[in-house]
Amino acid sequence: MTRPGRPVVVVGDVGTDVVARPAGPISYGTDTPARVTMRPAGAGANTAAALAAYGLEVTLLARVGDDLAARECRARLEDAGVRCVWSTDRVLPTGMVVVLVDPTGERTMLPGRGANGALRADDVRGAIEVLDAFGAGMPHLHLSGYVLLDPGSRPAGLEALAQARARGWSTSVDPQAAALVAAVGAEAFLAWVHGVDLLLPNADEARALGGRAAMLAAVAPGGGVAVTDGARGAHWWGQDGADVVVTAEPVDATDTTGAGDAFDAGFLAAWLRGVGAAEALAAGVAAGSAAVEIAVADHDHAS
Repeated sequence: MTRPGRPVVVVGDVGTDVVARPAGPISYGTDTPARVTMRPAGAGANTAAALAAYGLEVTLLARVGDDLAARECRARLEDAGVRCVWSTDRVLPTGMVVVLVDPTGERTMLPGRGANGALRADDVRGAIEVLDAFGAGMPHLHLSGYVLLDPGSRPAGLEALAQARARGWSTSVDPQAAALVAAVGAEAFLAWVHGVDLLLPNADEARALGGRAAMLAAVAPGGGVAVTDGARGAHWWGQDGADVVVTAEPVDATDTTGAGDAFDAGFLAAWLRGVGAAEALAAGVAAGSAAVEIAVADHDHAS
């Protein structure tokens, strides 16, 4: 029997994606026709909205600029049922990411983190103290790896994990970016997240973190690692020795933006209701595939 999902506190980025789909190979130094769209986004915002869609009580801790983009993102998230506990930066703008999507759906991202990179430990500590005082149940903390990978916001990410552990909350971290993980080094990143209940990397991030043994050594007893692998599905490695593979149904991956965040939400929503690893993994894969299908439908509608 499953139990109701616990509240979730997400710490992560909020911003706007500028998505460009070139009509053909990019002609550097001149013009390349493209279809360009904008949408509210950010790994933290995406995951929080998806979790709320599963009926969970979700709070998003973030830092934004004092601008229209922040107000639009807040309105969208609150409409989706997310509680937004944000600090406002009076200097830096709300984050923005330029996303180049190739014909296979693969993404190349050019992030301007803006206020996301200035998230402070005091922002996180104060918000969690208030939530702890007035909240109900035992929350789960989900941390976007972008917070740890940026030196400016890293103290806030470390503080979020420390506050959660001190309160006995369960925790999860999505490393988010293989190249950035490689730049800081696997040893450093795994030290920052040591004791986390769940690591949620994709296959490239898992390799950058040193593979199965290295990641499991950083995970708390009873936890594990869920590795997404695009069209091939996902893999679960548990501290208890469990080894589970779930394959994905074929999807026309015109745009995979947000699929990993959707997987995180699907997996966590199931895991927090007490289901086994195989069922949670399947829920995550289904959520990621659905996110890609929605992107395909949007692409077809706009074409």
